[in-house]
Amino acid sequence: MRIGLLGTGPWAEMAYAPALSAHTELDFAGVWGRRPEAAKALADKHGGLPVYEDADALFADVDAVAVALPPAVQAPLAVRAARAGCHLLLDKPLATDVEQGRAVVEAVTAAGVASVVFFTARFQPAVDAWITEHADGAGWFTARAQWLGSLFDGDSDSPFAASPWRREKGALWDVGPHALSVLLPVLGDVEKVAAAVRGPEDTVHLVLRHVGGASSTVTLSLTAPPAASGATAELYGRTGTTLLPASSDGAVSALVRAGDALLAAVRTGLPHPCDAAFALRVTEVLAAAEGQLTG
Repeated sequence: MRIGLLGTGPWAEMAYAPALSAHTELDFAGVWGRRPEAAKALADKHGGLPVYEDADALFADVDAVAVALPPAVQAPLAVRAARAGCHLLLDKPLATDVEQGRAVVEAVTAAGVASVVFFTARFQPAVDAWITEHADGAGWFTARAQWLGSLFDGDSDSPFAASPWRREKGALWDVGPHALSVLLPVLGDVEKVAAAVRGPEDTVHLVLRHVGGASSTVTLSLTAPPAASGATAELYGRTGTTLLPASSDGAVSALVRAGDALLAAVRTGLPHPCDAAFALRVTEVLAAAEGQLTG
């Protein structure tokens, strides 16, 4: 399956382009970026791939596109790609605006194309197995999740620290999708954002009520001290407690599996659990939380 890449930033360079190049069943067929010189540099790094000045020309030449762009840029391009008949490998968050996210889902549905949204943890085998094992279990009473990063710590040398959309939207939208991608398939959809309060810097605390009757608390930050950073989730129920397993898998190997998932969705016609519709639901929950924080 021929696939093109939209985006030339750090995430495209560090994760998407290497994964597309490494995948044995995807033909990495070209690059489009908002900065033509960066697109050429990335394309040259991966074997002198074609560089497209026009995204629609890329859509016409491929079967699928992968998108490594800020959410406000990703969503409109995903709509155009779907309407052109391209299957979609998208990044989280799908959008930070519910209407933009809904437009993507509507375009995917109307075009009959497949979609997979890359929630990193969901494509790590140990985490995926843990979710599968515990999603079918009854009796979960409550859960807690913490996604704490030090991206905006003064000593951070991360290439993502200067990301304008992350600076604007903070941890709620950057790491919030990761936490929800783990909690929702186990506890059920969020019935209500019961509380959303601010902590230090961009830290936010959420209290969620799930349709199955369970509750969860979520703490998100990109300004945690480095020694305190990390991601964890723990479930509490009739059988005791269980902790989300750690994973040593990096983003590239996880993205290769996301490529596998997209191919499977195309071949079978069956939606992947992390499709655009699921990602829209994540956007809706985070938008509800943002509304409480700014209200």
